Amino acid sequence: MSLSITSPAFVHQGEIPTRFTCEGADVSPALAWSGLPAGTQSLALIVADPDAPDPAAPRMTWVHWVLYNLPPTASGLPEAVRPAELPAGTLEGINDWRRTGYGGPCPPIGRHRYFHKLYALDAVLPDLGRPTKDRLEKAMAGHILGQAELLGTYIKSR
Repeated sequence: MSLSITSPAFVHQGEIPTRFTCEGADVSPALAWSGLPAGTQSLALIVADPDAPDPAAPRMTWVHWVLYNLPPTASGLPEAVRPAELPAGTLEGINDWRRTGYGGPCPPIGRHRYFHKLYALDAVLPDLGRPTKDRLEKAMAGHILGQAELLGTYIKSR
């Protein structure tokens, strides 16, 4: 069995429900994972949109959520998870709103893709403070045992 990540809120390559966006409650969707590779010591989760600001002419990847050092005993995250409810040992990085926590889809134009990337690591990373996606990816280099992704899309209705 290989590493996989799913959500009861939407299917892979499906529409992310409004509840999880800036047009709704802007809460994180429930996520579940399985198939951790042997030797997994921690997990990292990065949610990002590579289509910013306009899918027809993307100029950057907008980061929505950064988590690391999730314990391998965790099998997912509940909907609308708060920092105090994260699995013990989980640390947060900062998103492109310059804060920790989840920030839902809020594309200015067009249909964007939101990649929920889960990484199985062979180490528990040191406390990186509040790392950006790039800083976390550098810290993970050489430690990735497996990777899975869940892709959701969203276009604003107003």
